[in-house]
Amino acid sequence: MRIALAVEYDGSAFHGWQRQPHCHSVQAELERALSKIACEPIIVHCSGRTDTGVHAAAQIVHFDTQVLRPDRAWTIGVNSHLNRKVSVHWAAVVSDDFHARFRALHRRYRYTILNRPTRPGLFGDKLSWVNQPLNVRAMHSAAQQLLGEHDFSAFRSAACQAKHAVRTMIYLNVSRHGDLVFIDVAANGFLHNMVRILAGCLIRIGKGEQDEHWLGDVLRSGDRRVAAMTAAPDGLCFVQAVYPEHFGIPEFAPVTFAN
Repeated sequence: MRIALAVEYDGSAFHGWQRQPHCHSVQAELERALSKIACEPIIVHCSGRTDTGVHAAAQIVHFDTQVLRPDRAWTIGVNSHLNRKVSVHWAAVVSDDFHARFRALHRRYRYTILNRPTRPGLFGDKLSWVNQPLNVRAMHSAAQQLLGEHDFSAFRSAACQAKHAVRTMIYLNVSRHGDLVFIDVAANGFLHNMVRILAGCLIRIGKGEQDEHWLGDVLRSGDRRVAAMTAAPDGLCFVQAVYPEHFGIPEFAPVTFAN
């Protein structure tokens, strides 16, 4: 039997998603709690790994088990054993051909910037802070150059292990709501640090340090050294992966991230 979960977490409390021998990870935390409910070892597979400090609104995972439990056990029961920075908010039995990673059509991220002269006192670990005024119109206009299929080598970290850097950018929107600037992005896949490098580039354009055409030049260069510094992880949230409708995985993002 295959079960899918939607998990939200505060990444500031963990050294990323992936289980590691000497670090506290979200995967290890979740597997520990699930194993208590199942009374057997549980291994989970996620829709997209996140780095240290990066959050998730609806990380979709799946695992296999022969243990029969009500859905409530995989949510309320599991949550009773989890660190308070992690919560399962949906669980359901899915077909055996569902796979959290390989069946995803695309993935969504949001990068949030507090744009005001004074630093945040509340929710500081969920925001990036830029004290200089940002030109959001210029940021959004520049971002449209990245739509479609491209080689995103200039937006991947040196530690990236992907076989190639070709990805299809579905949408990339930059918007302002009061003091908050949102960078919303969806693609069929992401490279290591891709969104944070992109955010760093857009921030430079927003500050007026580069013009809008510079982002296209960065893309065509294929050279990470040409791009901006990687933006801080605090403002980055993995919104969720989207799947073919027949799998029955609900889209949490429109509710969680309504503007």
